[in-house]
Amino acid sequence: MRRESRRVRALVFCAGRGERLRPLTGALAKPLLPVAGRAVAMRTIEILHRAGCETAVNLHHLSESVRQGLMSEAVARGIDLTFALERDLLGTLGAVVNLRDFLAGGDDIVLVNGDSLCRWPLRELLGRHRRSGADVTLQIGPGAPDEGLGGGLEVDHRGLVLGLRDLRVGAVRGRSRTFQGLHVLSRRVLDAVPSPATSNDIVEGLYQPLLRAGSRIVGFGCRRRWHDLGTPRRYLDGALDWGRTAGGSRRRRRFIAPGVKVGSGAAVEHSVVENGCRLGAGSLAERSLLMPGARIGEGALVHGTIVAPGVQVPPGLEVHGQLVTPADWGRTGDRRSEERDGLVYTAL
Repeated sequence: MRRESRRVRALVFCAGRGERLRPLTGALAKPLLPVAGRAVAMRTIEILHRAGCETAVNLHHLSESVRQGLMSEAVARGIDLTFALERDLLGTLGAVVNLRDFLAGGDDIVLVNGDSLCRWPLRELLGRHRRSGADVTLQIGPGAPDEGLGGGLEVDHRGLVLGLRDLRVGAVRGRSRTFQGLHVLSRRVLDAVPSPATSNDIVEGLYQPLLRAGSRIVGFGCRRRWHDLGTPRRYLDGALDWGRTAGGSRRRRRFIAPGVKVGSGAAVEHSVVENGCRLGAGSLAERSLLMPGARIGEGALVHGTIVAPGVQVPPGLEVHGQLVTPADWGRTGDRRSEERDGLVYTAL
């Protein structure tokens, strides 16, 4: 007898303001950051679609641009999306509560950060979640957590979560691991969400109370490459890493989108060059990310740098370790930013 398939509904978190990415996110929403020709959130949405998920996206910061940007890519790929606008930023648990009716239509519920880059092992994760009978399964990395990323948890040798942030249960010490922003919840967990929620943060308002109550929260170890794109430096590192494989396994020295114009004697080394870019004669892009429509003047050099969409780097200029954005996108609140000739240079 054929086994009935399980319905999966997913929520991609795309509402954040991207404060640590400013001034880049002053005009460009974090979920739309391009990575080798595709918006970062769309790379995750495609994986969800291939795994059979019905997907929703929450919106807040630059909401209309995110809706239009993701919808245009989704329609081109035959993907249906549900959008939920948050007039006020609701947080991770608030977003789940806001979409409770949609998510309750799934036997399993997937939550994933829209600003993380990974070839998510979703089918394996769903299979492990179902076999284990867990209430919640969280994807974790192999190493100890980076304090700058947050999201640390503690697991025992079986993968059971013993600690979340400042909460620990039981007498046994576990291993510290990094939570990578992919969750799978059993539908019954939605019933455990208090209404109104005591906190808009999903760890504080849901997972910690579940852990205290003895619920089964499991860590799923993942060794695939994963990047949190929360800062300009991490965005550059993630884009360059992805560009070396364009999401596959074959290694390459660079990614140059179709139609890019490269002048005589110009060179691109270990860089990602997105659609519509132009490199003037004798220029050099090295370990850099040129976002759509960026232009590098003749003889200019950019190294370890992000050039924002449409920005023109003047001829002959050398730029090292900077984020280069238009002045009308704003500046950071510290001394890392310097404005010159209509452009802002922010140290990475």
